[in-house]
Amino acid sequence: MSRIHLLTAFLLSLLCTPLVAEEVSLPHQGLTLGGELRVPEGKRLGDGPVVLMTHGTLAHGRMEIMQTLQDLLADKGYASLAINLSLGLDGRRGMFDCSLPQNHRHTDAMKEIGVWFGWLKEKGAKEIVLLGHSRGGNQTAWFAAEYDDAALAKVVLIAPMTWSKKGAGEGYRREHGKDLRAAYANAEKQVAQGRGDAMLKGVGFLHCSQATVSAAAFVDYYRDEPRFDSPALLQKIAKPVLVIAGSEDNVVANLVAEVQPQAEGERVQLAIIDGADHFFRDLYAEEAVDLITSFIGK
Repeated sequence: MSRIHLLTAFLLSLLCTPLVAEEVSLPHQGLTLGGELRVPEGKRLGDGPVVLMTHGTLAHGRMEIMQTLQDLLADKGYASLAINLSLGLDGRRGMFDCSLPQNHRHTDAMKEIGVWFGWLKEKGAKEIVLLGHSRGGNQTAWFAAEYDDAALAKVVLIAPMTWSKKGAGEGYRREHGKDLRAAYANAEKQVAQGRGDAMLKGVGFLHCSQATVSAAAFVDYYRDEPRFDSPALLQKIAKPVLVIAGSEDNVVANLVAEVQPQAEGERVQLAIIDGADHFFRDLYAEEAVDLITSFIGK
């Protein structure tokens, strides 16, 4: 076949890619939650596994890694729903604006994952695969550890968040140049006095250097909570789990070291993608999806 014919065939294949994508929304506690649902043309949600995807810290369901994973999953014939965590905002889109007041909780995500899980079941999904990246990986693992359902098929954690009290303090100082203990003690005092809704101004919070955040939200994200450490949740998840790590990931610490002793190859599996950083760009995303679809298909 000539180069022209090959190019023509390739362009036609792109034009004929069977995919139905739509923005979906539903109400939750006075807010509108949003997500993007992608279903291969000619299929219904009940025809096979559906991947429910949760993004990382202050990010969104259309960030590069989420969009790329959805594209590649669709190419493999898998339906997916990439959700946008509300973070306390109605109809939130895009990266969280650090200039806005923040009164959300790490644990809010588990409730929203549960709402979307129920929505997928109502729409006919019989097999739901939970997938989370970074902080979303921890929230996904936490949800799966505490919620067992016949429709929950498998769990995929991509560079899920790790945690230790010492590491949290070091990370806070590295990112914000301040002592976490002092900021936390102030927020904790407000909560103890029944002033959890009091807004702290100009504090380092998550990826925001000068945030306005409620005392209760600050305490929720920075409290001494072992369940923030995703590997510590693996033994509490009843369904098969695949953990994907990047060899060049400098965001999550000690992930491979913590997961490897638990990865017996049956219920818990660990895959390390050589050369990938925290966001698995380009060909690393393709390798990740090959691992995911192989895991789902078993």
